[in-house]
Amino acid sequence: MSSVISISGVSKTYATGFTALKDINLDIRRGEIFALLGPNGAGKTTLISIVCGIVNRSGGTVTVDGHDISSDYRAARGLIGLVPQELTVEAFETVRNALSFSRGLFGKPADPAFVEQVLRDLSLWDKRDSKIITLSGGMKRRVMIGKALAHEPKVLFLDEPTAGVDVELRKDMWALVRRLRDSGVTIILTTHYIEEAEEMADRVGVINKGEIILVEDKTELMRKLGRKQLVVELRSALDTIPEQLSQYGLELSPGGDALTYTYDNQADRPGVASLLRDLEAAGVQFRDIDTKASSLEEIFVSLVRKEP
Repeated sequence: MSSVISISGVSKTYATGFTALKDINLDIRRGEIFALLGPNGAGKTTLISIVCGIVNRSGGTVTVDGHDISSDYRAARGLIGLVPQELTVEAFETVRNALSFSRGLFGKPADPAFVEQVLRDLSLWDKRDSKIITLSGGMKRRVMIGKALAHEPKVLFLDEPTAGVDVELRKDMWALVRRLRDSGVTIILTTHYIEEAEEMADRVGVINKGEIILVEDKTELMRKLGRKQLVVELRSALDTIPEQLSQYGLELSPGGDALTYTYDNQADRPGVASLLRDLEAAGVQFRDIDTKASSLEEIFVSLVRKEP
């Protein structure tokens, strides 16, 4: 799959001497949903701002669909829609006019039918003639997404798009993002809501302290770095774990009525069959077993903690 955004050797050091980004190399595939995860101050917003031409980079190159963001700025920027974290909307403008104006800023001809479709997709059609100041925070967030889509971009950046948005509205936005991806729009998402990335992303990148730690297909990341837990519910409570089971590193529940075995996902249930055989050999009877896989959030936290 070809890349729509290519970031090569990008760095950013501010006048204060603070280095926000260090030698970032990243390719975003055309038509994917890419989730960029990282703690506050990791460099997510700085990286997005550089690609969108809002912040000047200290070094490196960035191209959007083959257009250099410096030497061919207008063409590159015209391909990008950006929904920033901050709610920055024209308070006294109507919803429909705000989208129409944004479309005109990019030199696109007026297209009331397209603007109407965007408003309907965002459940804003009923609010089309309302002044933005009268809207709720969640509705204002939808207006910002509508403005970013008004000029029909090929790439959409969503910087913490559902921050402060209720669960129902968040799920509506997830559905919209999937429809956009299906229509050919490439989505780059930064989020603190790990379930957002787990639900939607095709690939995940983790950034910490201005450096890309890892970029991986989401399913492959879950397979390689995730861990599983096998919980064995016992028929009779144990006071201690039998010595012959020590190799498994089992944890005994406070009540002694369950054993937990944690293992890597690298292989297909490694060691589980032998564990069950050894439980039987040790005379430990169980009534039920259950498994639980690591969430993307647990993987993310473990990756960040590994960084010095």
